[in-house]
Amino acid sequence: GLQLFFNGPEAFPPDGIYYMGESNEVDGCFIAAGFNSIGIQSAGGVGWVLGDWIIDGAPPMDVNNVDIRRSYPFQSKPEFLNERVSESLGLLYAMHWPFRQYETARDQRLSPLHDRFKNAGAVFGEMAGWERPNWLATGGENPEYEYSWGKQNWHDASGRECMAVRNAVGLFDQTSFANFEVTGPDAMKMLNWMSCNQVDTEVGKAVYTQWLNDKGGIEADLSVTRQGENEYMVVTGAGAANRDWQWLRRTARDYDVEIVDRTDEIAMMGLMGPNSRAVLSQLTDQDLTNEGFPFGTSMDMTVAGIDVFAIRMTYVGELGWELYTSNDDAGVLFDALMEAGADHGIELAGYHAMNTLRTEAGYRHWGHDITDEDTPLEAGLGFTCAYDKEGGFRGMDACLAQKAEPFRTKRLVQFRLEDTERLLYHDEPILRDGEVVGRTTGGMFSYVEGKALAMAYLNNEEGVTKDWIESGTFEIEVATELIPATASLRSFYDPKNERVKV
Repeated sequence: GLQLFFNGPEAFPPDGIYYMGESNEVDGCFIAAGFNSIGIQSAGGVGWVLGDWIIDGAPPMDVNNVDIRRSYPFQSKPEFLNERVSESLGLLYAMHWPFRQYETARDQRLSPLHDRFKNAGAVFGEMAGWERPNWLATGGENPEYEYSWGKQNWHDASGRECMAVRNAVGLFDQTSFANFEVTGPDAMKMLNWMSCNQVDTEVGKAVYTQWLNDKGGIEADLSVTRQGENEYMVVTGAGAANRDWQWLRRTARDYDVEIVDRTDEIAMMGLMGPNSRAVLSQLTDQDLTNEGFPFGTSMDMTVAGIDVFAIRMTYVGELGWELYTSNDDAGVLFDALMEAGADHGIELAGYHAMNTLRTEAGYRHWGHDITDEDTPLEAGLGFTCAYDKEGGFRGMDACLAQKAEPFRTKRLVQFRLEDTERLLYHDEPILRDGEVVGRTTGGMFSYVEGKALAMAYLNNEEGVTKDWIESGTFEIEVATELIPATASLRSFYDPKNERVKV
């Protein structure tokens, strides 16, 4: 008979997904590696995409899930790979549970607040090597994940955290958020070209913006804060940290600037909720009113005797501050905030709660709701495009061309599933009057609505308009069943975004 025998080393990346793209360490060196048994079946597409990427300077499609910029130096350690690959390979054909966490090669990057959250009952998840509190077992729950396609064992715990933030105050450990320092004579010029929003502002202004590619696609979603005439701080999410750093680094080659990654030097806490002002006021002499500390601004201040750089900004849709301090001072600041918040209903909160809260408020998440194939106009972020600023911005021509069109044929829309038990995750088909018109980009259960919420791109050649949405009947397919759903161009929670400015 016929016999086939292969003998050779396999190449398994930590997550079992191959690498493609320009090397993080060597500019101009493109990589396609780690195909672990699927190289032959993927070869045609990989060759096409990588060839276009080399010639055009950008891939012809969204390939973020295989982009080598998702990798980090610690993942090349033999001891890490030995543990993690043994697990990830075994998971290839296992059930892909929602929110499943790796069990091996953990504790690669720890916040200075890690032990405090752990002692409070935190159950951790991993993101870019960071151990992050996803939820807190404060109600007698088993402090570990029990996986399911329905409501998992942390459902009620996350609900308590969400309602504390909505009704009182919550404290998040956001140390994993990446922090880049940009200084030098060309700092403003470079960042203003990279950012679609206006960052040539007064010192202290914090600006929410995107970095676009030449096609107008969103390469990064972050904040840029001006700390001095030639000094800026860029803050982005942990999952996109290396990708955004490489985009910044490669742009900086053409400018007289210095860029430094300060992420590992700085701790950050998010104090969020309607009582956050009352808590913080007990620990500082700084005027925290709208006049003294307006939304979207920053300042150096003293909190509980500690030097803190504070930004009045939020990712959860409530009044709140991001508080940055040194790793050495983080624990003392944490303790002071918890003590001051005891009479104001303060609760520790995790990243599952943050995901729910930002979904309720309609805040986008890069990699899910927005990617390099989506423009700000399609994503409902056109308000961040400062078309009149001097010098324009990268991708402006593409955005202006789309802006001149009579309507959007693709548009990000909010959805509420009209079933209290069904959940949404991502990529569920959406039907309007029986025809598939889009898919969800992500979803979470809303404790305010008592139902699952999601965002989704809808497509219609005659325009995704308000009238078109309101004149149709929508359903979302969940596990082969069609469930009625309600569509909205605005967020279901605080659609006018007023609570962050009270």
